[in-house]
Amino acid sequence: MGAVSINSVRKSFGHVDVLHNISVDIAEGEFVVLVGPSGCGKSTLLRMIAGLEDISAGDISIDGRIVNALEPKDRDIAMVFQSYALYPHMTVADNMGFSLKLAGVPKADRRKRVEEAAAILGLTDYLDRLPRQLSGGQRQRVAMGRAIVRKPAVFLFDEPLSNLDAKLRVHMRSEIKQNHQRFRTTTVYVTHDQIEAMTMADRIVVMNAGRVEQIGSPLELYDRPANLFVAGFIGSPAMNMLSGRLEADAFVAADGTRIALAEHRAAGAGRAVTLGIRAEHFALDGEGLAAEVLTVEPTGSETQVLMRLAGQDVVASFRERVTALPGQTLGVRPMAEAFHLFDSETGVRI
Repeated sequence: MGAVSINSVRKSFGHVDVLHNISVDIAEGEFVVLVGPSGCGKSTLLRMIAGLEDISAGDISIDGRIVNALEPKDRDIAMVFQSYALYPHMTVADNMGFSLKLAGVPKADRRKRVEEAAAILGLTDYLDRLPRQLSGGQRQRVAMGRAIVRKPAVFLFDEPLSNLDAKLRVHMRSEIKQNHQRFRTTTVYVTHDQIEAMTMADRIVVMNAGRVEQIGSPLELYDRPANLFVAGFIGSPAMNMLSGRLEADAFVAADGTRIALAEHRAAGAGRAVTLGIRAEHFALDGEGLAAEVLTVEPTGSETQVLMRLAGQDVVASFRERVTALPGQTLGVRPMAEAFHLFDSETGVRI
């Protein structure tokens, strides 16, 4: 139960198209994250799955049944919003069980389901409290519990952690993932935070300007981004991009700096390309390329260095403790086996 199929879906507001032929198949029990910058259409797509937005074209199916014309209450979904949307005058138990009450579930059964969800979410001691007596994280758990008690075919999450502080977001990420592993309910989760996407998803759908740029597992997207947009969006810090041209055995930056390639590419010689290098794919090497240090940011486990290399600013992450000062020169060696090459005109991976 719970497979979702999005087939050639479009959304328009008047003459403005905001979603362009989106097609995604989500398997039963899968945790899929829709990620992208603000305005890319990810929340609109989620609301279309929920039935809160009309579909301009295409079909959305849940368990093989087209739900385009169904009311949200008839789609067997449960949604957790960015705002907790709790009833302030109701206790935690009443908030969690309210949808079951509306559905006519007997009181004893409602109480049982609420207590089971509360035990999972660590809310057993708070069932008689009002929302104002809870922390932000506890309120978000209540909102999740309200969804869990319904035992839906699909969970929908619309940026549920964006109102929490950084430490609590990390904790709640882990809780949501653990609950998914426990229930194995199909989950569609929207966020603009690519760290959330990387750490939680079975598969990620990267969206941009109403289109799907790439779909894959977190490591597939990280290791083999399909284009410059995905390469720059997935990963923190973002992938470094150097502009230049391709030669048979080297990348030549705009300032003439040559960086050796791991593969012979005579067929593309002279082509304008962008070389992508992850921050962790630099090594300190006294005989390597000269890089001017701009800033040094020690984080404890690693040191991030912003430096000028081949006439362009790049960020490198080193496990070693780097003591260089701004203005000094470091010798660095980009790891050729980890390079990413993209066509500068189309942005597509070569």
